[in-house]
Amino acid sequence: MNDCSGPLQFDHHVSIIFPSEDEIAMDAIKHALKALRKRHVLEEGAHSPAFIALSRPLVAQGSEWKEKAENLEVELQQCYKAQSRLSEQLVVEVAESRASKALAQEKEALISELQNELTETRDKCTHLTALLEEKTEALKLVMSEHEAMRAELEKMTLRAKNAEAENRILIDRWMLQKMQDAERLNEANALYEDMLDRLRASGLEQLARQQIDGVVRRSQGAEFYVESSFPTVSKHKIPAHEGGCAAIFFDYSSGKLVSGGQDRTIKMWDTNTGSLSRSLFGCLGSVLDLTITHDNKSIIAASSSNNLYVWDVNSGRMNHTLTGHTDKVCAVDVSKVSSRLVVSAAYDRTIKIWDLFKGYCTNTLIFHSNCNALCFSMDGQTICSGHVDGNLRLWDIQTGKLLSEVAAHSMAVTSISPSRNGNMILTSGRDNLHNLFDIRSLEVCGTLKASGNRVASNWSRSCLSPDDSYVAAGSADGSVYIWSVSKSSIVSTLKEHNTSVLCCSWSGLGKPLASSDKSGIICTWT
Repeated sequence: MNDCSGPLQFDHHVSIIFPSEDEIAMDAIKHALKALRKRHVLEEGAHSPAFIALSRPLVAQGSEWKEKAENLEVELQQCYKAQSRLSEQLVVEVAESRASKALAQEKEALISELQNELTETRDKCTHLTALLEEKTEALKLVMSEHEAMRAELEKMTLRAKNAEAENRILIDRWMLQKMQDAERLNEANALYEDMLDRLRASGLEQLARQQIDGVVRRSQGAEFYVESSFPTVSKHKIPAHEGGCAAIFFDYSSGKLVSGGQDRTIKMWDTNTGSLSRSLFGCLGSVLDLTITHDNKSIIAASSSNNLYVWDVNSGRMNHTLTGHTDKVCAVDVSKVSSRLVVSAAYDRTIKIWDLFKGYCTNTLIFHSNCNALCFSMDGQTICSGHVDGNLRLWDIQTGKLLSEVAAHSMAVTSISPSRNGNMILTSGRDNLHNLFDIRSLEVCGTLKASGNRVASNWSRSCLSPDDSYVAAGSADGSVYIWSVSKSSIVSTLKEHNTSVLCCSWSGLGKPLASSDKSGIICTWT
C-alpha cells in the first residue's frame, strides 16, 4: 500500500491468491479512504475563512478598512497627545535635573568649605593641645610651689601658736595689772563718793565735783578741767572741707579740733583763733569717722575706700593703712586704756579689732545687721555697737562673744557716746530719739527728744558734755539742740548752719562745743 496523500493506484495485474488477504487489503483501503476524508474535512475547515473573504464584495471590505483606518487615526492622535505629555514631562525633568545639578554644585562648594573649616579646627585643636600641655606643666610647677608654701605655712603656724602661747602669758600678766588698777580705781571712786556725801551736807557739792573730776580728767590727758556749761554763742564759723564734713573730735590735752571730710583730707584747727594748724593727706576716700589715741600720738580715720588710715600727729606722716574690710568703713574707736587696740565697723557686716602696733587685724566679729557706730567702754573690756536694726549690742573684747543686746531704737542707731564715769551710754537713732542707757543693766535712764530735731543721716554723731550734764545733737534743719540730762529738757538751740548738721563734739576741757554740717562748715560754740 502506497502513501495516502497521493492518488490511489491499483495494480490490475496482481491477483488475489488467498481470499483472506483480499479482505485484509479491502479493510486497509477502507481505512485509507476514511483518513483521506478526514484530512479533506480538516483542510476544508482551515481554508473556509479565505473562501468566505474572497466571496464577499469589495464594498464591504472597503468600509471595514475605513473603520480600521479611523481607529488607527484615533490611535495616532492619542499617540501624539501622549508624545506631547511626554515632551512636557521631559522639559520639567530637564529643568529639575539642572536645578539638582546646581544644588549638587552648591553642596560640593559647602563640603569644600566645611573641609577647610575642619582643617582649621584640627589646626586649632592641635594648638590648644600644645597649649594645654604647657598649662599642665605650669600647673605642676604651681602645685609644687604650693606644696612648698604649705610646708612654710605649717612652720609659720607653729611659730604663731608659740607666739599665741606667749601672748596668753602676757595677757594674763596684763589682766592681773588691770585688776590691780581697777582696785585702785574703786578705792578712788569710793573716796570720791564719800567726799561727795560729806560735801553735799555742807553745800559745797559743786566745788568738790570740780576738784575730784578735775583729777580724773588730768589722769586722762587733760591739762585742766572746767565744769561744762551749755553754749549759746557761735565763736567761729570755719569753711573746713569741700563736699561736707561728717567727723570731728577734740584731742585729749590741748583742745585742738580734728576734722575729716569728703575732700579726703584730715585737718587740725586752733579753736581759739579758728585757724588751720595742719593738714594730713593720703586718705583715698571720704572720711566717715575719726578718733585719736589717748596719748594724742596717732589719728585714725575710717574711710569709704574700705580702709583705715593711721597718721603720726607729730610728724604728720601716715604710719599704717589697715586693710581687711570689703565695704566702706563707717566707724572707728581706740581703747581708753591701751593705745594699740582699735575697733572698726564697716558695711560688710563685720566688726574688726586691730593691733595698732603690729598693723593687722586680731579678731573679726560677724553679725547679720550692719553696724553704724561703736565705741570702747571706759575700762576697755567691752565694745558697744549700734546697728541698722536699731539694737545696741555689747561684745567681749577678749572672746569676741556677744554679751547682751537691747532694742535701743525703732530705726537705725546712728551714734554711740559713753559717759566719762563709764556707767552710762548715749545712743541716737533715725527715730529722732536720744536715749541714755545704764551700761551695766541696759535699762533706759532717760529719753531726749524735740519736735524740730530730725537726725540727718545714718552717721549723724551726737555727744555728751565732759561732765555728763548735757547732750548735744545736730538736726537736718541746721540747728544744734542742747538738752539737760537731769531735766530731760532743751536748754539751748543753736542756729548758725544752713545745711544738715552731721556731727557734734564737746571738748574735754569743758568748752567749746563744735559742730559740722553737710556743706563742710564747722562752727564752734561757747
